[in-house]
Amino acid sequence: MDSYYRRLRDLREDHDMTQAQVAAYLDMQQPQYSRYERGLRDIPSDILIRLALLYHTSTDYILELTDNPVPYTDKRGR
Repeated sequence: MDSYYRRLRDLREDHDMTQAQVAAYLDMQQPQYSRYERGLRDIPSDILIRLALLYHTSTDYILELTDNPVPYTDKRGR
């Protein structure tokens, strides 16, 4: 789980986004976001949720708790 930062970089690159673009989406500066990708800072839960929404995946996938990138749905299909 401590290597989740690699998955962050891979997701960003798979979506053809720059660190600056992701940082802007998260309303932060690029150097701050870069620290998350390099594993220098833990990701706060609110940022983790926003990243999962951005990449249409689950927080568990980002944290490497699963290898299934498909986000969960609730019982109502959402």
